[in-house]
Amino acid sequence: MSSNDTILTMENITKTFGPVKALTDVNLSVDRGEIHAICGENGAGKSTLMNVLSGVYPYGSYSGKITFDGKECKYHTINDSEADGIVIIHQELALSPFLSIAENIFIGNEQAKGGVIDWDKTRAEAKKLLDRVGLPEDPDTKVMDIGVGKQQLVEIAKALTKDVKLLILDEPTAALNDEDSFKLLGLIDQLRKEHGITAIIISHKLNEIAASADAVQVIRDGQTISHIDIDAEHPLDQDLLIRDMVGRPLTNRYPTHESHIGPEMFRMENWKCHHPLDENRLVSKNVCLNVRKGEIVGIAGLVGAGRTETMMSMFGHQYGTHASGKLYLEGKEVRFPSVRSAIDHGVAYATEDRKIYGLNLMDTIRGNTSLASLKALSKLGVIDETREKKVAEKYRTEFRTKAPTVEMPSGNLSGGNQQKVVLAKWVATNPKVLILDEPTRGIDVGAKYDIYEIIDQLADAGSAVIVVSSELPELLGICDRIYTMCNGTITANVDAKSTNQEELMRYMTAEVPIDPSKVYA
Repeated sequence: MSSNDTILTMENITKTFGPVKALTDVNLSVDRGEIHAICGENGAGKSTLMNVLSGVYPYGSYSGKITFDGKECKYHTINDSEADGIVIIHQELALSPFLSIAENIFIGNEQAKGGVIDWDKTRAEAKKLLDRVGLPEDPDTKVMDIGVGKQQLVEIAKALTKDVKLLILDEPTAALNDEDSFKLLGLIDQLRKEHGITAIIISHKLNEIAASADAVQVIRDGQTISHIDIDAEHPLDQDLLIRDMVGRPLTNRYPTHESHIGPEMFRMENWKCHHPLDENRLVSKNVCLNVRKGEIVGIAGLVGAGRTETMMSMFGHQYGTHASGKLYLEGKEVRFPSVRSAIDHGVAYATEDRKIYGLNLMDTIRGNTSLASLKALSKLGVIDETREKKVAEKYRTEFRTKAPTVEMPSGNLSGGNQQKVVLAKWVATNPKVLILDEPTRGIDVGAKYDIYEIIDQLADAGSAVIVVSSELPELLGICDRIYTMCNGTITANVDAKSTNQEELMRYMTAEVPIDPSKVYA
């Protein structure tokens, strides 16, 4: 790209929230028709910068100058930026699950004549947009009935109704598997080539940035750190990018850890679970697995393999119907008819969706940390606030949670720090078994490393840890053993140190166990 074809410049952007400086003299320059990545740790100020650009934070609430498509911008609302062709798709998708795809695409921009919606035109135009983004769905399908990957495509179709020139995507692939992620990035590249759309992508996934971006801007602690151009002759140096993001070299993405594995702590035998809406459909099929004291065991599988469903149905029957099979804790058969009974037995489960199931975002760090251990922190039904604060402070310090005080609302924390509060909540229960479902989803490399260290510490303290993850390098980097699942069935049980991604993928796509003796040993 030639430097004289710049579509966007942001100069000396400074934004404060009370005494906190979120951005300090940040500069950004984006060329027309490029895919420009913005990287940085959680809380670095990436989303704040994009909210300044799009008018979420109006002109006058920040200092600095924004120039877009040759003219200075003073946006007071998001409608102002959209009128100029700047469209932002946030990490939390702004779709109504109860409305159809077509209704969502044209919400606020209805295809109406004389105040009456023309439904035939709405469906026809929606179909054209769905074809454009490569989504072969009926426009009348409710959004709740399609997966997250397809919902992302609906958001992009919605953006295309607004004559978009600059498309901003905040963590667009955080909740997607690798296949859906690269499909989405391929679509963005196609829109760039065919329609001249410029894109800004906020992402933590370095392999995706290396494969799709023309340039990368790094922001750390609210300040511009570096601008890196990428092309065939100058591929992205991921180690350099990590150093710029976290302020220190991470020579190894995973901490060095020596396991001290003891006797069996937990076992599932022939666990079955039926789908909540279709009682004839088995989601978990005779699942057998075990984990020992001090051991970190991974569960790998593609979307729909039944990993989360199996864990949730075991943990107090939170998912599905007619769950059956045997559970053993320290050699004794146990039952968990409720979440409370599982917690009382020493089993903890950190959910994959921290914002909906993991935290009360309106409550403080202190309140969230104590949620699962209120019994231990109470006397005659009254919470001992001094002890509660002491426990929360202990984990805030140990887990390096970036917050000035435990009285800070959890909703004000970055994703990585919210995840640390979720972990603190469960670690405070002193669990015998800790199940972590996608523990580093949507988290930057620096915060990931901190969480891996916490997992290692838990195992060293004698907990048995089960990690459900879609990231195969993560499972290979932190686990002692890995189970693979496909269509509700355990297909392999392998030593993490003697396998690789290709072998795991072969097991994850196998309809039947490759070596039954290994699985059920």
